[in-house]
Amino acid sequence: MKLLKPLFDNNRRWAGRILEENPNFFQQLAQQQSPEYLWIGCSDSRVPSNQIIDLMPGEVFVHRNIANMVIHTDLNCLSVLQYAVEVLKVKHIMVVGHYGCGGIKAAMGTERLGLIDNWLGHIRDIRRLHDSELAELDETARFDRLCELNVIEQVGNVASTNIVLDAWDRGHQVAVHGWIYSVENGLLSDLDVTVDNDSFKNRQE
Repeated sequence: MKLLKPLFDNNRRWAGRILEENPNFFQQLAQQQSPEYLWIGCSDSRVPSNQIIDLMPGEVFVHRNIANMVIHTDLNCLSVLQYAVEVLKVKHIMVVGHYGCGGIKAAMGTERLGLIDNWLGHIRDIRRLHDSELAELDETARFDRLCELNVIEQVGNVASTNIVLDAWDRGHQVAVHGWIYSVENGLLSDLDVTVDNDSFKNRQE
């Protein structure tokens, strides 16, 4: 007896629909992956990367964790980033947060949650850095703004990795974008914090 049989049934229906549209799809997909995009997003089940940007399997490389964090000691995330940049030669890295993020919400509180507190500490640092701005907002606006500020911070973290800096030094044109997604309406917003080789140099000068 198969466990979770409905999921296997869903899988077969999905594969069948794909083959109806393109009988060679899986054969071609098995040959290689050559995505132009790396999506660094939240693990939240309401934020499915491929579906949000309406791309097929093979078109976007994905890394997800709680609150879409890029921490310089996280070898998992850094390994994904290095593979995407150096092997897959992606052209765009999107850090994608979302409003209503549970990780951000937890970091706004004072309750001790266990192991995850070590992870949330990075978000609490961002909150402290922007405390004066956040203090002027009501609770709902403060929550939304911290979701945005977290994305902006992670864009900076990506852009300051040796992986991306070395790629720029080699002349590889890769841009880092900061986006935020609304679960309530399904729409993405660009936070206008894109960084590429030229803009990063200008910020340093």
